Amino acid sequence: MEKNVAISWLINFNEKIQANSAYLNTLDTPIGDGDHGANMARGMTAVIETLASKEMLDASEVFKVSGMQLLTKVGGASGPLYWSAFTGIAKGLSAGQSIDNALDSGLNDIKKRGNSDIGEKTLIDVWAPVIKSLSTGERLTDQTIDTFVDATKDLKASKGRASYLGDRSIGHIDPGAYSSGLFFKAMLESGGA
Repeated sequence: MEKNVAISWLINFNEKIQANSAYLNTLDTPIGDGDHGANMARGMTAVIETLASKEMLDASEVFKVSGMQLLTKVGGASGPLYWSAFTGIAKGLSAGQSIDNALDSGLNDIKKRGNSDIGEKTLIDVWAPVIKSLSTGERLTDQTIDTFVDATKDLKASKGRASYLGDRSIGHIDPGAYSSGLFFKAMLESGGA
């Protein structure tokens, strides 16, 4: 992946996070702390400032540096999870992997960090099917991504703060899944996949 594609991807992601910050907070209110949007907006603002002020060597460095910003600026579980994802992507890109394999490296790091897997109402429930679509050559669209995000509504949370709600977590879209959906829509717009 070219460096400019990675930068464009994260610029697009930032724009989507800023535009949806209030909605992400709304999603997070019934099953979390109600601050996922504000936290992600703060983190992505720091990412964009860093990308604007520092010359990056390659796409791997773009994700590595951006991940560190999210780790230090985003509160709760989202900062460490997105940092893990971006670090995994950076490792994959550095090793010359295709985007689907680099994303899979990110997904594996998310699973390790959160000690979680698919079906537990987390961002993994969007990452895993997106990566599967890419790796099998299925056409990935915004509508497909929305389907993956919306599917988290029917899941019962077994990880994170939402897990304390038990069955009451059912009927709510996972906010991390929604922000991940924005991440993958930004990828499509930037030509990252």
